[in-house]
Amino acid sequence: MHTLQVLEKKLGYTFRCKEQLQAALYHSSYANEHRCCGVSSNERLEFLGDAVLGLVTADYLYHKHPDLPEGDLTRMRAALVCEESLVEVAQALGLGEYLKLGKGEEAGGGRQRPSVRADAVEAVLAAVYLDGGIGSARKIIQKYILSREVAGLTKPRDHKTALQELVQRESGQVLRYRLVREEGPDHDKRFFVEVDLNGSPVGAGSGRSKKEAEQMAAKAAIERLEQPGI
Repeated sequence: MHTLQVLEKKLGYTFRCKEQLQAALYHSSYANEHRCCGVSSNERLEFLGDAVLGLVTADYLYHKHPDLPEGDLTRMRAALVCEESLVEVAQALGLGEYLKLGKGEEAGGGRQRPSVRADAVEAVLAAVYLDGGIGSARKIIQKYILSREVAGLTKPRDHKTALQELVQRESGQVLRYRLVREEGPDHDKRFFVEVDLNGSPVGAGSGRSKKEAEQMAAKAAIERLEQPGI
């Protein structure tokens, strides 16, 4: 049984207001199906959590690396707070098991969707911030995200280059990235990209920028192409 108490233990934080944590786990699809009950989605919390995460990470890098120029700090922050990094946090917390999804989203595999899990991490961070303040949120961010910088994992993984090297093992291979669609307002836009190999789709991904979406699509393509029999 996946109880909120188990999630609190993983977070290392006990909520004074349990409803705050529960609110962070309501996906928009679930909220739409339960409007009559006054359920709101976690999108507002996600918005706040993104800002909290960005501030804590920027503050940490600013003080940890006083000699680094703005460009390097920006690159390191981007690597720490990217969707792929947040998905790994969600996996460590088992966060997908706690999400409340609508029937359609559940049936469509939403519980394993990277964007859904990454957004939920930000929503949970916002819930911690609202319940216990910036210090409590900082401890969780330090444990699950900033520790990656300490371990030397802030260099963005270049899946596009890895995919290119993989397909070039055979001559005449042609990769092409296609922007499929964009969703959301300008301040919170999400891009969806597919990558084709010799005209056939081999991977798809999404991200907060076209470059991040291309990286996620390349990552998915590598995982598919490296499967036995592919």
